[in-house]
Amino acid sequence: RLGREGRASLASFLLGASVAVLPLLLGSSPALLAAPGLRGRLALALHVAGVNAALLLLYPRPLYKIAVRACFLGFAFGCGVLLSAGRSAWRHFGWYMCSLSLFHYSEYLVTAINNPRSLSLDSFLLNHSFEYNLAALSSWVEFTLEKLLFPELKQITWLSTVGLLMVIVGDCLRKAAMLTAGSNFNHIVQNEKSDTHTLVTSGVYGWFRHPSYVGWFYWSIGTQVLLCNPICVVGYALASWRFFRERIEEEEITLIHFFGEEYLEYKRKVPSGLPFIKGVKLEL
Repeated sequence: RLGREGRASLASFLLGASVAVLPLLLGSSPALLAAPGLRGRLALALHVAGVNAALLLLYPRPLYKIAVRACFLGFAFGCGVLLSAGRSAWRHFGWYMCSLSLFHYSEYLVTAINNPRSLSLDSFLLNHSFEYNLAALSSWVEFTLEKLLFPELKQITWLSTVGLLMVIVGDCLRKAAMLTAGSNFNHIVQNEKSDTHTLVTSGVYGWFRHPSYVGWFYWSIGTQVLLCNPICVVGYALASWRFFRERIEEEEITLIHFFGEEYLEYKRKVPSGLPFIKGVKLEL
């Protein structure tokens, strides 16, 4: 079911992720790239240059824009695999890199499968918002500073494992919601009802009214538990809760306008799925 854009993105992601096999080609351990010396840096530079040249030759400019983003995410995923496979102090950050890159790429891939009409470069969610990018930067800064000042804090494997499980479950729930909703799912709240727009209440939508937001909420917090970032755990929880409260209220006004009593009945029976968020307070 993948169209041209989806196939190009998948091939490019895998091409970028092939950086994970560099240690095999160099006859060394993953630690060579986890803490690269001159040989490791040179291998990375040659890999990036070679892959980018291949993409330029393979794809015309419109597809190249897709391919280079997918390749970048694949490269980040491959580097995360290398960090995870090594025994360095950055191992858990490798888990984080894999989780973050896979989340953003799978947003594009599932959209390409489900709703190709809405597919765009924005479907990667790489430029989601200034606040989102600032939150990511804050988590990297906190991890780095605490790793320097309190290195033992970043070596709590059981806590990072809990965070990784939150990330996996959260992302799986979100993708299940996207696949269940099919063409009804869109990254942008719709203000006009299309002819194919239906109210989805089956599958994970029978558990929560907003399963994609529930998945994203716990995924985002899980990334900070994984990194053992105490400040960002609290910050992400508060910021994500506020964002989704406002987003759900905005979306439910639209859904009530689209489906009327049908949605209100669904709203009465099924919880939003997020703590202390009941949705818009509106009755017909």
